[in-house]
Amino acid sequence: MYQYQYGTQAEIAALAKEEGLKISAIALLHEAERDETDPEEIRRKMKLSLDVMKTNIKNGIASEEPSIGGLIGQNAAKMARYLESRQAYGGPVMGRAVAYSLAITEENARMKRIVACPTAGASGVVPGCLIAAGEVFGYTQEQLLDGLFNASAIGIIIANNSSISGAEGGCQAEVGTASAMAASALTELAGGDVEACFHAAAFALKNLLGLVCDPVAGLVEVPCSKRNAVGVANAIAAADMACAGVQSVIPFDEVVLAMKEVGCALPATLRETAKGGIAASRTAREIKKKMSRL
Repeated sequence: MYQYQYGTQAEIAALAKEEGLKISAIALLHEAERDETDPEEIRRKMKLSLDVMKTNIKNGIASEEPSIGGLIGQNAAKMARYLESRQAYGGPVMGRAVAYSLAITEENARMKRIVACPTAGASGVVPGCLIAAGEVFGYTQEQLLDGLFNASAIGIIIANNSSISGAEGGCQAEVGTASAMAASALTELAGGDVEACFHAAAFALKNLLGLVCDPVAGLVEVPCSKRNAVGVANAIAAADMACAGVQSVIPFDEVVLAMKEVGCALPATLRETAKGGIAASRTAREIKKKMSRL
């Protein structure tokens, strides 16, 4: 009989209380049990994902190659140069995390290999936050892997009880989910307990509740890439609040159900159809026309 399977915050909290484990450890055992393999093999596979994330950041920061649609491709390099020239308002972690999230999303838009975390369109938030925090605070590779496992648990809960698809639930389901995943992971890395992790995830998801999916010309470029950067800032703020002892009045499980209701209420024009929001703006329509002539 499976021991470490879960689908809600309540189930993880119960496991954590019974076993005395962090979310990351429960998530690791969940995957090993589900795949009927050794936990170390699961960690090895997660390291492969971490390696891809690091490569995306390195290449994305260094490259100014335009994206397939030509709408982005230089912003990560610009942000990196900005951080070298002055102290950013957001500080060293947020500044790097923003740059790294832009780098990964630009690599995605160049059709490079990335890690969907939880989706391609939201792939910059979790690695941007964790790798930047790791560099500033000296987190080891093993700690970063724990952070990714923690984030995966949050993603599983949302996927099981709501959606991680922009086409189904708007961008709240993609960048919102990624931001909640990153907030929880950062909280655990900072020493927060299971309860604090869920408070952080709840903050992050609530802050982006109702976020629409309106890609210009139907491409995962604008506003998607910069929304990843906003997801980073949101995750960092949420983690800091949780680590300070601030608590979410609404439990995470209930926030996830609210997100599902909001997603169902969003009109189709605001769910990745590129027919509403900024995708319907005059400039966006002109961009789409120019692309159709190519």
